[in-house]
Amino acid sequence: MREVFLISSQLRVFRARFPRIFPRFPDSGLGVERRISQPKLNPKGATVPEETPQNGLSDTAASGLAYITIIPAIIFLVVPPFNQKPLIRFHSWQSIFLCIAWIVVEVALAIVGRVPFIGWSIWILRPLVGLGLFILWIIVLIKAFNGQKFKIPVIGDFAEKQANG
Repeated sequence: MREVFLISSQLRVFRARFPRIFPRFPDSGLGVERRISQPKLNPKGATVPEETPQNGLSDTAASGLAYITIIPAIIFLVVPPFNQKPLIRFHSWQSIFLCIAWIVVEVALAIVGRVPFIGWSIWILRPLVGLGLFILWIIVLIKAFNGQKFKIPVIGDFAEKQANG
């Protein structure tokens, strides 16, 4: 019983200091509950929803998620609502080609790294190439989440051909 009194007295103090955060309604017990707003009426008397409900992912969210790993990109190319939208298909293909290019560059650097004397320069070059590809991936990811179609110079042309073909 003492805890209930302390909580209600603390609410009274907060309500006095912050009346907008803790409003007091006539039919509520402690004044913390919020009233559910009535739906707005248009001039003809029919209710109008405040927001249009969305089903599933937006185009920009799906485009950005295609770059997270190669798995969502493949899924977006297979699943019907997403594989019909050109922006999502473009970003999915570009993500797949970027992943393939990243693997090819890493394998090439690993092979060149085994060559005597030349391989020593790879110790410096490999982290810089990895950092450059990571920054490119972040840029493409941000552009996709913003709904922009950013083409990587060579990979973007292949992705556009696949997305339109």
